Amino acid sequence: MKHVLLCLIVSASLVSLRSAQAQSGELPLRPGDRITITVGAIPDNEVAQIRGVYTVSDSGTINLLHIGQVRASGLKPSALQLSIEETYRSREIYTRPNVLVSIDSVGDATMRQVTITGVNKPGAVPFKQNMTLSQAIMTAGGPTPFASMRKVKLIRAGRAPTVHNLSSGSGNPSVDVQVQPDDQIIVPE
Repeated sequence: MKHVLLCLIVSASLVSLRSAQAQSGELPLRPGDRITITVGAIPDNEVAQIRGVYTVSDSGTINLLHIGQVRASGLKPSALQLSIEETYRSREIYTRPNVLVSIDSVGDATMRQVTITGVNKPGAVPFKQNMTLSQAIMTAGGPTPFASMRKVKLIRAGRAPTVHNLSSGSGNPSVDVQVQPDDQIIVPE
């Protein structure tokens, strides 16, 4: 009885942790993304057959051992983890698989980026989770000597730019907002 209760508590904690991860700003997967999948609590000889780097296909799926095509596009990594685990359980392939999915930042072709101008190294910089405007600008070599940090423009999803005064330094989350993949940042002269 104690063992069953302990298993229920651990399972509830794991679900709670994964739910928190899903709400912590994970990015939804999209075609072309490279993801790393690791798996545990299954036979050792099958771990190596599943574990690896997968590329989300143009149709938004990945192909996994025993279950075939699994929809990945549009799902956050934690939601894909749960989907894979549930599919293995519901098809009675594995009883308690433990899956971990993470976006692989290797490979320039699928790397998510932020584009920046008005900096010492203009162009695309790799996107990192929780990256702010100031951090993105510094990653691109900082503003040019003639650039003004008072009216930094952020263009997101083709909408009208928002203007941010970063001259007082970073750290204020209402001014130094987090960037998203494919954002464009313009540091004007």
